[in-house]
Amino acid sequence: MNPPCVLFEDEHLLVVNKPAGWNTHAPAPHAGEGIYDWLRHREPRWADLAIIHRLDKETSGVLVFGKTPLANKSLTEQFEQRKVSKRYLLVSDRPPPRGELVVRSNIARDGERYTSLPTGAGGEPAETRFKLGTQNSERGTWEVTAEPHTGRTHQIRVHAAANGFPILGDTLYGGTPAARVFLHAHEIRFQHPATGKPVIFDAPPSFTSDPRLALREALVGRGSCRAGGSRAGAVSDDLTVATAGSAGASPHLDAQTPPPTTAFRLVHGAADRWPGWQVERLGDFLLSQSEAALTDAQTAQLSAWLAQLHLRGAYHKHLDRRVRETKTAQVSPQLVLGEPAPERFTVLENGLQFELSFTEGYSYGLFLDQRDNRRRLLTGHVAAGFDCRSVFRAAGCVRENQASPDAVTQHATRNTLLNCFAYTCAFSVAAAQAGAHTTSLDLSKKYLEWGRRNFALNGLDAAAHDFLYGDVFDWLRRLAKKGRQFDAVLLDPPTFSQSKESGVFRAEKDYGKLVALALPLLKPDGVLFASTNCATLSPEEFLATIEAMVQRAGRRIVQQHYVPQPPDFPITRDEPAYLKTVWLRVS
Repeated sequence: MNPPCVLFEDEHLLVVNKPAGWNTHAPAPHAGEGIYDWLRHREPRWADLAIIHRLDKETSGVLVFGKTPLANKSLTEQFEQRKVSKRYLLVSDRPPPRGELVVRSNIARDGERYTSLPTGAGGEPAETRFKLGTQNSERGTWEVTAEPHTGRTHQIRVHAAANGFPILGDTLYGGTPAARVFLHAHEIRFQHPATGKPVIFDAPPSFTSDPRLALREALVGRGSCRAGGSRAGAVSDDLTVATAGSAGASPHLDAQTPPPTTAFRLVHGAADRWPGWQVERLGDFLLSQSEAALTDAQTAQLSAWLAQLHLRGAYHKHLDRRVRETKTAQVSPQLVLGEPAPERFTVLENGLQFELSFTEGYSYGLFLDQRDNRRRLLTGHVAAGFDCRSVFRAAGCVRENQASPDAVTQHATRNTLLNCFAYTCAFSVAAAQAGAHTTSLDLSKKYLEWGRRNFALNGLDAAAHDFLYGDVFDWLRRLAKKGRQFDAVLLDPPTFSQSKESGVFRAEKDYGKLVALALPLLKPDGVLFASTNCATLSPEEFLATIEAMVQRAGRRIVQQHYVPQPPDFPITRDEPAYLKTVWLRVS
């Protein structure tokens, strides 16, 4: 199922509606994925996706990617020859000139900003045509159409500000602070690379929508951010994609298709302009988390979201660093708005069901920041050029008829997966759904039983899989002595843990020891997944530790794909990355 940000796809083109607040591509090797990176590694058919043009992180709207060499060559030439027509909409709270305005200047970089200079005064020549649209007298704003004839970075923003009507929300160029930068790539026109016929892709703006909801809606599925299965944010149900001569276009999903994911982070601290506050949508409920009591503004925002998303209740959890010294009831989330949740309730993630509970203390049963990694297990596709369907799916199934025609058994050499620190076995459920035989290992019997219930929720026979209770380090040694090996081994330990058998584990110091114990259990050309949320361990140190252990074991990394936290956990200077995950195929 395509993510809802996809507007159109055929053999040569992929067209998306990028939400505001998401980069076109990752700004650095270990930074958060841009929409290009996220899409390119999501589906095998998108492995050769190419960036043809870009939108600023703060700008929403239509973005076109090429899928074939023919498309890449054709679109690049059309952009270079200025045969591509682009139309943007912006909103300003300062009156623009009446009628039309054509701005010609040179644009040059000045630190983090760009500056408009007289023609011939350095920089690159740029031209933008502005046309005054509607005025909203009640709000004191003006809507303006902008058609850039050139494609310089920040061109529209610079030209608008230089001519006295900076874009609302664009504080970098003197705009009035707002929830987002009110600039949207409304329409793009060009010749289809295969047919040569003109095509138009259009996505109406939705400046009044909550940008946080719009970003999450682009990620997780239609209906997840709005009741009744309709699109939210910048993508609307009356969206039109006009095409001429484009064969093989993928149809849009029916508006009543149920959302495949109803659990995601809605507010990620300072990255979503709420420092120190986290909010998650968990099915019919919201979970708020912070180290302080809710403010009046936060309570009002929760109430607004409950009404907007048609949810049942909101809970708040007080984040306490002394959690190990506190009783379960004290660290469990407390109801603050609406009706109470059942003792156990379910959410959807990538079409799978998982049981959650607000009565079990600090953790409610699912780590949302691993959603995309669980999808990789479910699909068997890790990244562009890194396919693992042979690892995560059963192979060689042979059916034999028994005495009764209804009695059918399967004989297969099933691929095996070891899930260490399994918690409630969400990784195992995804792998089992894909056909693998899973072994879930955890120090808690309670969580393993929870995991068995997650298997049952998805129609999976828990009895056909293994659940091992005990210290992970001890079990890794025992399994190695028995000569056990697995096609895939998953390592997602807590940052800190302590057991009688192995003592204290600290991720920043002891992760290498964990990898060293796991490697003997990994078959040749098997897949090792390693993860940590230790904020003090840098991505470079994390990867170097793993690579050193692989070399010490006399083995070699054949493939590697590093993944940070998913886009609903945005990474900014004020809210740095904490999650580090890597997929490795080890010879």
